[in-house]
Amino acid sequence: MTSTTFTNPTIDLMMSHVSVRSFTGQSVPDEMVDAIIESARRQPTSSNWQTYSIIVIRDPAAKARLMELSGDQAHVGQSQVFLAFAADIRRLDQAASLHDAAPAGGLNQTVVSIVDAAIVGEAAQIAAESFGLGAVMVGALRRYPEEVAEVLGLPSGVFILFGMSIGWPEGDPRAPGLKPRLPAALVVHDERYSDDGYEDLIRSHNTDLADFYRRRDRNLDPDAWSGPVARGVSEKKYTKLRGFIERQGFDLG
Repeated sequence: MTSTTFTNPTIDLMMSHVSVRSFTGQSVPDEMVDAIIESARRQPTSSNWQTYSIIVIRDPAAKARLMELSGDQAHVGQSQVFLAFAADIRRLDQAASLHDAAPAGGLNQTVVSIVDAAIVGEAAQIAAESFGLGAVMVGALRRYPEEVAEVLGLPSGVFILFGMSIGWPEGDPRAPGLKPRLPAALVVHDERYSDDGYEDLIRSHNTDLADFYRRRDRNLDPDAWSGPVARGVSEKKYTKLRGFIERQGFDLG
């Protein structure tokens, strides 16, 4: 289903993606950060609403606090620049107020803001990698949404969807090879959805992923993908998130 016959520098960059969690102390120029953000902001948004915001964090104390709130992920504090991507419907209220109107709300409005922020965040990661920088997305900021909002001064209508640590990679992050992805046959469907044979495909991926981790002296679980997934989905996480999002003015239907 997936072909790499046709390629170009952009495809090569995307095909070589790795998450980078260890950075050198070399600074990232402000102009480079600006280029990353401006290129990300050119990406599509629903109805041109642009329901997202990007918060750029360089202050060591703020990064240290965000590191703590993300479960002590060291790369957050070590990063040269940390970006926080927010779903932002506040400007919808502001725009509507100019015309004596008010947004009707609804679940779709919330979904639009989440999708907008996700698209811009992924574009920023690709842009960062195009400069040779390393980056990793940090969803754990959703664990303590109120505390994160306090650090970043978030008003109503805004919540952080995820963060991103950015810096110059320490060593060669691709040296162990690229982490296997799920088989294309499991996630790419021709014309209609089908999960025929999914058990064999998942077991095959477990083997491939376990081999990858073994080469890195990590994770000896033979069910390297489905095992952690099963354990992860067996408990509710980030239980403070729904109440916080609703208090921020987002309609979850």
